[in-house]
Parts: sequence; C-alpha cells; structure tokens
Amino acid sequence: MSGQNYQDFLQNKKQISGMFGFKPLSIPDYLFDFQKYLLEWSLKKGRSAIFADTGLGKTIMQLVWADNVIRKTNKNVLILTPLAVSTQTIAEGEKFGIESKRSRDGKPKGKITVTNYQQLEKFDPNDFTALVCDESSILKNFSGQTKTNIIRFSCKMPYRLLCTATPSPNDFTELGNSSEALGELRYMDMLDQFFRDTQNDKNPQWSTPKYELKNHATHDFWRWIVSWARAVKKPSDVGGDDSKFILPELIENEHVLEVTKPLDGYLFPFNAITLREQREERKKTISERIEKIVSLCSKHPLSIIWADYNYEADALEKALPDCLQISGSDSDEKKEEKFNIFLKSGIKNLVIKAKIGAFGLNWQHCNHMTFFPTHSYEQYYQGIRRCWRFGQKLPVTVDTVTTVGEGRVFQNIRRKAKEAEKMFKMLVKFMNNELKINKLEKFENKMELPNWI
Repeated sequence: MSGQNYQDFLQNKKQISGMFGFKPLSIPDYLFDFQKYLLEWSLKKGRSAIFADTGLGKTIMQLVWADNVIRKTNKNVLILTPLAVSTQTIAEGEKFGIESKRSRDGKPKGKITVTNYQQLEKFDPNDFTALVCDESSILKNFSGQTKTNIIRFSCKMPYRLLCTATPSPNDFTELGNSSEALGELRYMDMLDQFFRDTQNDKNPQWSTPKYELKNHATHDFWRWIVSWARAVKKPSDVGGDDSKFILPELIENEHVLEVTKPLDGYLFPFNAITLREQREERKKTISERIEKIVSLCSKHPLSIIWADYNYEADALEKALPDCLQISGSDSDEKKEEKFNIFLKSGIKNLVIKAKIGAFGLNWQHCNHMTFFPTHSYEQYYQGIRRCWRFGQKLPVTVDTVTTVGEGRVFQNIRRKAKEAEKMFKMLVKFMNNELKINKLEKFENKMELPNWI
C-alpha cells in the first residue's frame, strides 16, 4: 500500500461509492419528466450509466448532460458514438440549440466534440474533462486492446456517462466493463465479489470459465448496480407517463426451410450442433435462403437485410433489385454516404451486417427487415430496434430465415431473450426498491478511524 493511506484503501474497496457530480445548472423544459429525473440523478452522481431503451431520448440526454458539465467547468466534453451515429448526434443537438462538432483528427472542435469509437486513439484525454459513451454495450464487441484503451481514457475523466439500451442483455458479467469504465469495481474484482466459476467447480482443469451469480450475493449485486446505474424500459419505470411512448405492433415471423442436404462426410441430414456444422449448413443452403429473402422483400417498399458473412452479403446484393450493400471494406466516409442514401429512401433494399449498423441509428422510415439469425441476441435485438422504436408509426415485420438443421440457433436466441428480460426486470425492481428506502445515504458518510491507525 505504498503511497496510499488507510482511508484511501477503504474508499477503493467500497462496493457502493458516493456522489462525484453537482446539481444541474440547466434542465430544459422540452425534456420529458422522466428524462429530467435521469439527468438530475446522473449529474449529481457524476459518473453513471443510463440504461434506457431505444427511442427514449438518450441522445438529447447526453447532449444536455454535456452542456451542464461545460457550464460547470468551462472545459471540453468528448462524446463517443458508433459509426454514422456521430452525424445523427450533431443533428439532434442542432434541433435543440446545443452545438457539437465532429472530429476525425483527434483535436477538439468546440466544447462538445463528437467522434466514433474507432477514432479514440487519436485523442488526448488531457483535452477533456468528461466522456460520454453512446451505445456503451458495444464495448465488449471491440478487440481487447481497443476496449482497454476506452476504459483507460474514461478513467482519466472526472465526469463520465455511459448510455445504452441493452446493458449486457444476456450476460451479467459484462456489466463489469461498465463498472470499470465508471471507476467502480474492476471487472475481476466484481467477479470475485459476486460470482463463482461453475466450470471450475466441476473441473478445475477447464480452460474457459463460466460465471454465475452467487445465490447469497444476488441482493447485494443488484443493489450495487443500481447505485451507479438507472434502467428504464418505459417512462413509468421511474414514475413517468407512458402515453407518448407506446410502440406499434411487432410481427416476428420465423421461416424454417425444409432443406435436406447432408453435411460433408454424412449420408443423411441432421441438426447442426457445433459451430462448424452450423456454418457448413449455412453455406450449403445459401441459394435457398436467399431465394426466400428475395420473395419476402418484394412485398415491402423498404427492407433492411441483416447478413452475417461476407459471402451472404455479396450474394444478397446480387440477387435483390434496387439494392445497396454497406460492407466492412467501405471507408467510414463511404459507409456514412450509404447510410444517408437509405435514410432518404434513395434505395429499396439495404444489405448490412449487424456489427456495422445495428447500434444507435434511427430508421423509423422503414418497417421491414430480414435476418439470417446468429447466436448473438444483442445483435438481433439491436437490429430490430433500428426500426421498432418510439417514433415508428407502422407495425414492424421481422422475418427470420433458417433451415431445419439450424434449429438450435433460434432456440438459443429465445433463451437469451428470456435472460435479458429477467435482467432488466431485476434492474428496475432493485432500482425502485432502493429509491424508496434510500439506502444509499448511509454509504456516503466517511468512516471515522481510531487515532491509532
């Protein structure tokens, strides 16, 4: 503990930290009451997470939060977004009179600078006093070094805000990324405190850990989470009015193709079990699946076609009329140009991978999409919510196309969907319980130490 006194040691070990922010200096009247509440709490907290579902106004909350930090400190704020969401964020600010500017060269372009995650390494943390991470759940999708850089940059900021609709939708341990970025428990400290490795219990030599929440630690875990996060599926979760946030109907159609093609080395077809078998199944049935997609899209004026592999995206682009593909090989500028073409209804069919376009974009002008589903529930959920979000006027149709042999894939998505719903209900339940009894107050008082320490 060299260089650290005992009071600091105890402070660093606390599960529930205090308030590091300030009272709001400006909460605009154009915000809904639930948004005002979330902002007031977040600014007082100073380092916090807002887990609010799609369409609940996270972008304007981020901008008002940043504006308050600037009023308080007269220093710069950096907002990180997924690709193409930067332009959307700046446009949202213009609507409400909050100026923000985009930067791709690592230099602040005003008091509020907006850039995408991939550009972060160009920026100097000394130029900023606050960081906002939009769609922060995508942290886990980056490579280890990129994610480490984001967390390191964040930890140098006095004020921090994480915003996402799906906080680790089916894996509680991923909340450790948010905790570490906010200066709460480190990822491994969180695992040690609240989780156990079930694989190690069964086989100490197992190479891949599988963590489960300890039964006796459940209450303390969620109580700790809601000390630095607020979760909102609908405004009433924090006492707001839901009347203006009622979603249209969501129609999910699962199309299972009766394709009977045995995998290499087998005489008869069977359900693919391993990832290798599932990938082989997809390749062998590509023509049948694309034929079905073309038929489904022909019934709609606009469609988003989510692909998973390059060969799927390329084949879809060739087969679909009036089609545009956004691919990973496109430059950032080219991707944004294509996003704008689709947004202005300049193309009928958009082919894209979920990891490129499933996060943060507003596509309420479209109400149909197709999926070749994968095991990623988050990509499936986020993809749907590009269209099925508050502000959508029409029922949204989602067509998933699989084969008999891929049955396990959609089973896995359904399981993860139930886990995600369970997690969010737990967040809301504990959040409301803790707010009612106001337990946090007693953790904000500093501990008095005896003179002999």
